[in-house]
Amino acid sequence: MSHRIALASDHAAYGMKAELADWLRAAGHDVLDLGTNGPESVDYPDYGYRLGKAIETGEATFGIALCGSGIGISIAVNRNPAARCALVSEPLSAGLAREHNDANVIALGARMIGIEMAKACVTQFLETAFLGDRHVRRVEKLSNPERSPA
Repeated sequence: MSHRIALASDHAAYGMKAELADWLRAAGHDVLDLGTNGPESVDYPDYGYRLGKAIETGEATFGIALCGSGIGISIAVNRNPAARCALVSEPLSAGLAREHNDANVIALGARMIGIEMAKACVTQFLETAFLGDRHVRRVEKLSNPERSPA
C-alpha cells in the first residue's frame, strides 16, 4: 500500500532523511520532503513544527522526523495535537507505536541508529495497523487532554 509520507530533519540527520526519501520513493510512496537539505546548522523545532502541520492539514498521512537523537524533533512534532509522534530505535517499538498509540509519525535518531535499522523501523511502522478497541479511548485523550480526569 502506498502512502503520502512527510519527512523532516535537522542538519544532523539530513543525510539519513535523503536516503530514506529515495528508498521510500523507490518503494512507491509519495514523499513530501520538508527539509533541511544540508549540513548548515538549523533549529530542529522549525522542522518538527512543519511536520506536525503537514499531518494536521492532511498533506501527509504519516511522517518521519529525524534529528541527531530523535528527542528534540519528536517533542516539537508533538506540540501539534494532530500529531502522535513516537521516538523509536528498533522495529518492535515502531510496531507498538502504531498498534497501541495510533502513531502517525515516528522519530529516529540519526546519531543513534544506522540506516538499515532506520529502514527496519519505517517498514514496521508502515506495515502495522492500529488495533483500535480498548486503545481508542486512550488515543483520543492524547489529542484531547481535557478528556482526562487528571
